[in-house]
Amino acid sequence: MKTFIFLILIWVFFPFHVVSDETFLSLKKGKVNVRYGPSFESPIKFVYKKINLPIKQIDKKENWRRIIDLKNNSGWIHWSQLKTNNSIIPLEDKILFKKPSNFSRPIAKIKKGRVIIVKKCEKNWCKIETGKFSGWIKTNNIWGSIN
Repeated sequence: MKTFIFLILIWVFFPFHVVSDETFLSLKKGKVNVRYGPSFESPIKFVYKKINLPIKQIDKKENWRRIIDLKNNSGWIHWSQLKTNNSIIPLEDKILFKKPSNFSRPIAKIKKGRVIIVKKCEKNWCKIETGKFSGWIKTNNIWGSIN
């Protein structure tokens, strides 16, 4: 009985699941400063020049978010420059289909590394927009979240 109570106490005070701040976001603007630290006084590390670029939030401090991108570049961005995720980057070339089926008509080839705007997702498919094209792609091998 003592062992059982001990295990319950360990589970309550030291849960085995890890709560993470990791979440995907997108850049709100076409020019976003990434800083070495979480303040405007901190020097600029580099500048993103791609609107809707998906990035992963790995930490936060007040109004600042520590991020990492597809190429493992990291730094701090003010929350006002970010929005909830609505984009992905394919990690391999993809075929854009008219409907969410392999038997549907192919529309275009989407090159790996291209920023794609996600409109909605169903099962293993997402309806996307990129440039002048709109259609469905499979959701395997992508950088970003399709929630």
